[in-house]
Formats: sequence, structure tokens, C-alpha cells
Amino acid sequence: MNLPESYIPILIQAGVAVGFVAVSLLGAHFLGPKQKKGNSVKNQSWECGVPVEGNARTPFSIKYFLTAVLFVLFDIEIVFFYPYAVNFREFGMEGFIAVLTFVAIFFMAFFYVWKRGALDWDK
Repeated sequence: MNLPESYIPILIQAGVAVGFVAVSLLGAHFLGPKQKKGNSVKNQSWECGVPVEGNARTPFSIKYFLTAVLFVLFDIEIVFFYPYAVNFREFGMEGFIAVLTFVAIFFMAFFYVWKRGALDWDK
């Protein structure tokens, strides 16, 4: 097998990664706590000695999910600003107009969300 020399560091890194995973899994298997079979009390879902009551799938307010989605959207907006901030002189006026359009679309989305009451926690 004749590989170019430029692939050798990648192969070494992949080998080290696979080796690290293998050593971690084997170490956890041999050094970790052993579960004794046949002990039904320890296999039940108890926490601090209190029996579980009710269903664990209680509904959350949609506000939590909406806030998370809005955070991701506006966080991605910041990620898109980075290339422009690094190369703003090379982009010229055309790049500036493109960034202004991008920001305007996101501000319109922000005001739409605000007007719809998605940011009001009191409702």
C-alpha cells in the first residue's frame, strides 16, 4: 500500500483516537463497579430511598423550547458575522450590503417574535 506522506499524520491521529476510546472502554469495564445479578432492590429506580410517583414525562412550557430555538438562531447569526469581520475590507460595498440585508432579515424575525409575544414570560 503506497500512501502519500501527507496522510501519515491523519492516520496517526485516527489511530490514537481509536486507541484512546479502546483504553477508556476497557478501563471502565475492568475498573468500574460490578453489578451483582439477582439483587432486584438495586435494579429498581429509586433515588434517595423515595419511591417514584407519577409519570416522568411531565410537559414543559413551550417557552423553554422557543427560547432555546431563538438562542440557536441568533447564535448562528453571530457565527455568520465572523467571516465578514475578518475580511470586511476585501468584501467592499457589495459585502456590506449583503451583511446589512442579512441583519435586516434577522431583525425582522426578532421583531416578529417579539410582537407575537414569544419573549413574554408572563403570558
